[in-house]
Amino acid sequence: MKPERRIHTPLAIWLLGLMCLLPAVLHAGTATPVPVADLNPIPWGEVLMSMCGGLALFLLGMDVMSDAIKAVAGNGMRVFLKRMTGNRFLGAFSGALITGILNSSSVTTVLVVGFISAGMMSLSQAISIIIGANVGSTFAAQIIAFNITQYALVPVALGFLARFTSKTDRTHNIGNVVMGLGLIFFGMGLMGQAMTPLRDYPPFHEMMIRMNDPVLGILIGAGFTALVQSSAATTGIAIAMAGGGLITLEAGVALALGSNIGTCVTAILASLGKSRAAVRAALAHVLINVFGVLIWVWFIPQFCDLIRSISPGSPELKGTARLSAEVPRQIANAHTFFNVANTLIFIWFTGLLAKLCELIIPDRPTTIVPEIKPKYLDRELLDAPSLALQRVQLEIGRIGNIIDGMFQIFKEAGWRAEPRQLSKIAKMENDIDVLSEEILKYLASLPREVMTQKDGQQLLLLMTSANYLESLSDILKEDLVDLLSKARAKEVVPSPMMMELMQGLFTTVWEASNLCSEAIAENNPEIAHKVLDLAPMVKSHINRALVHQADHLSLESPNRLAIFRVEMEFVDTMKRIYNQAKRVAKHQVGLTKSPEVYD
Repeated sequence: MKPERRIHTPLAIWLLGLMCLLPAVLHAGTATPVPVADLNPIPWGEVLMSMCGGLALFLLGMDVMSDAIKAVAGNGMRVFLKRMTGNRFLGAFSGALITGILNSSSVTTVLVVGFISAGMMSLSQAISIIIGANVGSTFAAQIIAFNITQYALVPVALGFLARFTSKTDRTHNIGNVVMGLGLIFFGMGLMGQAMTPLRDYPPFHEMMIRMNDPVLGILIGAGFTALVQSSAATTGIAIAMAGGGLITLEAGVALALGSNIGTCVTAILASLGKSRAAVRAALAHVLINVFGVLIWVWFIPQFCDLIRSISPGSPELKGTARLSAEVPRQIANAHTFFNVANTLIFIWFTGLLAKLCELIIPDRPTTIVPEIKPKYLDRELLDAPSLALQRVQLEIGRIGNIIDGMFQIFKEAGWRAEPRQLSKIAKMENDIDVLSEEILKYLASLPREVMTQKDGQQLLLLMTSANYLESLSDILKEDLVDLLSKARAKEVVPSPMMMELMQGLFTTVWEASNLCSEAIAENNPEIAHKVLDLAPMVKSHINRALVHQADHLSLESPNRLAIFRVEMEFVDTMKRIYNQAKRVAKHQVGLTKSPEVYD
């Protein structure tokens, strides 16, 4: 479901265990140790077990909830994001909303990179969305700050009941959302209970005092977030520790600031080996978050005073009890406040940030022509199948564009095609083979367990379409290239009348090929119907060519038999190309059985 998180979660658990043991290590090295009699005995085995188990349940809940939300909401996110980039303010709003819904700023960034690569969005528009995504990433912290851990098992039970009794994918995923939320709170409750004995443990107090050092807090927050690849997880753990009365607001703010830097690691990893647009988007994410932290790190005491003044208090409580009641909400409010404030600051500099990213990462020299690679198949979206399938549609659209270029070369070259033109067509067909293979590998990597029924049907459609389009390109390369080569070698040229008939057939088949590729790229059955509507026209062209052949076959002329064979082979090739396009269209509109155009 999320391979990258599955890899790093054990490291996060070991890190948390190390944090638990750190007070003992620090205490062992002090010059004036605290007398043993003054220390309350700490059941370290139980503490470590509860804290690591609680963290595991917390991260599992984050995973389950995020995956389910993406499955429920992913389909409409791409369309919404595309429409909401009219100006920088709408872009920031859409970035915040989508990140809040999907609970992942990484997915939002990957979607944005796809739009940049497709030429649908400028880098400055993308930066406004990335800025807004930082605000959206605080929504989870606000929810987590509600102290409802004592009721955590209620949503776990309700969510499990919904997914266990569900008859539809949507109900199943909604059950996962509710159950995942319950696991988050239950894990927080376990961590909070585990930390309770540490309240009276002096070495732990010493370590928490050191955590008030902003640099140390930011480094720990950034490192932990980089490991679990989730800023919400880091902030949630900080809130859980605050709920146990173990950290102050200053330490919580430092951890939250560090999480903003650590979350950039995901974007950096996602951009490795990708296009320059992807690297620039990741760089923009890093610059925004690092600059944002640098703005606030100098004013943490004053900032915390401001947050205390605007957050609800519990003056009737004293000491640790008051900290436990007030600090969790204050950390969540601080996280939201500085991200909103940073958005209001940086939103005015999107153009400047875009120019800075382009200056740091310039375009590669145009003389370098790299081997063709997938442009839209981003592995960061594999855990959101509906979004990943939309990227496959775009990649199939690329295949359609290459096939269009092959038709264009045939049109320009005509019956006197030169070897260099035919070799170019062969290279284009090889490119299609590469892309088709990558598409099939990408589709095979999609997690079936989180797919809806609609996603499964779409996967089958895209897999079949990629296969048919590859076969179509094979016909163009193998049959049509071979035909033109033979015609050139034997100096065979069809008659003017037949050339006109063949040109009409060629143009119609070319149009059908473009329409079927467009139908897949845009997921539009109406366009696919246009391919099927061309069937009578294709059949008419074929019949007229056959009638013309029958009328002129008996005429005595030099090389007439060779011309006849070439003409008939051309007509048969066009018929087979159209039938491949028609097969794609049939799958798009849900028709899998219908007669061929001409048998």
